[in-house]
Amino acid sequence: MPLKKGNSKKVISSNIEELLHNYKKDGTIGTSHPKSMKKAQKQAVAIAYSKTKK
Repeated sequence: MPLKKGNSKKVISSNIEELLHNYKKDGTIGTSHPKSMKKAQKQAVAIAYSKTKK
């Protein structure tokens, strides 16, 4: 599912949740393969916040 656009806390948190769900399911976030859950969380937050700027 594509990430939502917007800059409210609700949209950002749902995007992070979606990215982490995909990581748990596939082991990937986008095209990268973070080795740990902590790195995956950091990357998901960065992606979610970068999505709000566009």
